[in-house]
Amino acid sequence: MTLENSSILERPGKMRSLLYAVLSMLFWGLSFVWFKQVFVVYRPITIIFLRLVISGSLLLIFIKLSQKSFRVEKADLKWFFLLAFTQPFCYFMGESFGLTKVSSTISSVIIATIPLFSPIAAYFVFRERVSQSTLSGIVISLGGIVIMLFKPDLSFNASPDGIGLLFFAVFSAIAYSLVIRRLAGNYPVITIIALQNIIGAIYFLPFFLIFDLNHFLAAKPSAGAIVALIELAFFASTLAYIFYIISIRDIGVIRANVFSNLIPVFTGIASYFLLSEEFSIAKIAGMALVLAGVVVSQLPHFRGRAKRRETLHKKLKL
Repeated sequence: MTLENSSILERPGKMRSLLYAVLSMLFWGLSFVWFKQVFVVYRPITIIFLRLVISGSLLLIFIKLSQKSFRVEKADLKWFFLLAFTQPFCYFMGESFGLTKVSSTISSVIIATIPLFSPIAAYFVFRERVSQSTLSGIVISLGGIVIMLFKPDLSFNASPDGIGLLFFAVFSAIAYSLVIRRLAGNYPVITIIALQNIIGAIYFLPFFLIFDLNHFLAAKPSAGAIVALIELAFFASTLAYIFYIISIRDIGVIRANVFSNLIPVFTGIASYFLLSEEFSIAKIAGMALVLAGVVVSQLPHFRGRAKRRETLHKKLKL
């Protein structure tokens, strides 16, 4: 299937692309909570490996039943292997092990710094223009992130090692968003996600067999852990990536990544209700700034839509 005859799911309007961006961040925000729930039973590599196997299997079944194309040009194989190396392999290594040392909310706050660095990378690689509104939104959101990340005495709210691992995940995600631009316009989204998860599972297989297999066989998972693992695989490793790739293709790397600032908002709320994490005034203020930053970064889009709507109304009156 090519872009010309792809389904409506894969050719949304701009507003639907923005919705997809928000939904992908919602699922990734919840993934920090789901990971904590599974981590009670399984180790990080086991969690990653299982979620990728489950996600890859679901996507292959969907491709088979829907009779979608799964053909890949030989010249693009190297890009798929690089894509899977940046994410899920490097990204999940940093994020998952970082989560073992840092709270869900703080982890999501660090991941939300992706928009701070992605405009620089997108500018140098694709010469993608960085608007003043985007920069303003990033700065405002960064202020909210700082409020949540630091204590009043400017000390960290988390382990420095954990923070370092999570920033490794951040730079892996930025690399992923750059590589995906080379593939998103040539292959169906489902094909890209299925391949990246299958190749990612292959990357993780030796680590799972060497370090985690015995622990996995001896573990006694609870129903809650199994449900959380399935949620990770279906929502965070499947739907979130589908929505994210669509949004990158339609609104660009910079604008899509600005929505990453919503991740700590979703995680903070979910952590409060599901993990009983503290919901302080500083955290609320930080989340409010993060949301404000996202709104500011998207103002040109909404102004453009309003202007086009006004122009259309004038033409209709004539």
